[in-house]
Amino acid sequence: MARSRCGACWLFKLIYIAFLLCFFAVFIFWLIFRPKEVEFHVTDATLTQFYFNTTNNTLYYNLSANITLRNPNKRVGVNYNSIEAIACYQYKLFSNVGLTPFYQGHKNTSILRPVFEGQKDMLLQVRDLSKMDEEKSVGVFGIEIRLSVQISINYGKFKTFKFKPRMIYCPLKVPLSDNGTVAEGFKTTQCDGADFFSYPDDTD
Repeated sequence: MARSRCGACWLFKLIYIAFLLCFFAVFIFWLIFRPKEVEFHVTDATLTQFYFNTTNNTLYYNLSANITLRNPNKRVGVNYNSIEAIACYQYKLFSNVGLTPFYQGHKNTSILRPVFEGQKDMLLQVRDLSKMDEEKSVGVFGIEIRLSVQISINYGKFKTFKFKPRMIYCPLKVPLSDNGTVAEGFKTTQCDGADFFSYPDDTD
């Protein structure tokens, strides 16, 4: 009976040591080959409708954007397992669209083209309506596009674990197009929050 217990203890210790060795091996590998972050930019945005009806508290909108994703790594490919584009105004969500998952090769630039069109019941405060009137008079609206993204990466034929989903924030100043005229041109905007490689998640 004692020998059986002793054998079980040794087996447990061996499993524990093997686990630690694997953990440190993966950790060292990660420190050596940790990839550079993907770069997100909104290079174009078109707003053809953006009107809030105070009678029924409804926002009518038509917004499209071009978002570039640059993978600067030489030997790392990126799998975008899930992507959701979210449009917000005054920190309030008014539209979201799911985008098609895809693979991005090394040293490659990909383009996302989300389109937000429709209407949304919203409750805007007095200060929100005042801000909207100011922006309407100028012809440029402060709209934020967010991207909820989950990725995994490829080192050659080796595919890593999935990383925790990240929220990418793209605060934009979008001119309203009216009958083909625009108040001023849209300026390329860099997005924030793409810290995928800081906190890996090994869950499926």
